[in-house]
Amino acid sequence: MTACAIEPTAENGDDDPTPEAPCVITADGTYAARLARDGDSWFPERWTLDGPEPYAVPLPAHQPEEPGTEVQPMADGRVLIRRLTQGRHAFSLLYPTGPGTGELPLGAVECPDEDTVLRLLPPAPCGQRAYALAVGRRSTALWLVAGGAFGPEHLAEIPGRCSGGVWLDRRGRMLALDREVGGRTKAVVVDLERDGEVSPLLQIAADSDDRLLLAAPDSGLLLISSDAPSPGQPRLGWGVLGSTLPVRFPESLRLADRALTPFAIQPGQVLQPESCAVGLRIDGPFGNWVGVWRPADRRLHQLAAPEGWLAGSGLWTEDGVLRLPYATEAEPCGVARMTVPAAGGEQRWSGSAEGDPDTPEPEVPEPVAARPVPLQQAPLARLVTK
Repeated sequence: MTACAIEPTAENGDDDPTPEAPCVITADGTYAARLARDGDSWFPERWTLDGPEPYAVPLPAHQPEEPGTEVQPMADGRVLIRRLTQGRHAFSLLYPTGPGTGELPLGAVECPDEDTVLRLLPPAPCGQRAYALAVGRRSTALWLVAGGAFGPEHLAEIPGRCSGGVWLDRRGRMLALDREVGGRTKAVVVDLERDGEVSPLLQIAADSDDRLLLAAPDSGLLLISSDAPSPGQPRLGWGVLGSTLPVRFPESLRLADRALTPFAIQPGQVLQPESCAVGLRIDGPFGNWVGVWRPADRRLHQLAAPEGWLAGSGLWTEDGVLRLPYATEAEPCGVARMTVPAAGGEQRWSGSAEGDPDTPEPEVPEPVAARPVPLQQAPLARLVTK
């Protein structure tokens, strides 16, 4: 079992170091946070994204941050930071105070077992709370680390080793995790309003590894990874939350010598999961670039990423604009915009990047999963618009 003790901290207010993490964006797209570099030193940086032009605010502490530090933006503009210090994971909220950085310590989580790995989960839909997973040898602890009443709170102990982390609803009640038990990984749902009750979500085949990568609460579109259609070789597939239709694994999402990782789904497409645009990071022998795909459009559109793209980060607007944050010496805080018209249309950057050739969907039958997603016993039907 994962044994973690809470160490509350009294309120305070000024300097301290900060963690390292990729660019993380709030669920509503208002703020982003990342660790920026100043020479060989790292410091937290908050980006404001909801104005006419994006701008960055540095939040340096009195000393550089250590590798492994994580940052996460909150909906009120503060930045949560997780620092590992002498076996303790300390959490604080950072905020600008004129020329300096204010800091509100929240407390710490101590994991006596050195094999336990603690990391932040993706931003909660409300933007007011933040969660973390402490993954031990045989179980995983779920923690509320910001937004609680008295510092970090232990919410649930989940048998098995969990990874991933996808929010399935706008309330931040249903959290999907990929749980490894007995050598197999299956996506499960944790109900935060029922003391962390766990229910199955994905089981395509008894001996397959089935992971949930992304979910769109408005439409119910799910992006999954499974080796059910080709044992030992994970493939990207899609399904619809609450549907009895099978999971499909399009050939257009299967590229030789290239890794595809979905990072954003177009929101607001109620009852239209097949019309949702999906943004994917494509990694190949010569770098990374951007993919855009829809279930209803039988092709993967490939485009060059903007220079300095903070790879794997971005978000969609409801009207089909893909926004990708980037940082260069000339422009240390920028957002490239790509307008995506209706299925079958042509994508264009607001900048001058030229795209790679599109990959059309071959005229071959799609492999499909043998079982629907989610399983009928998963308590999700009441949260989904049929």
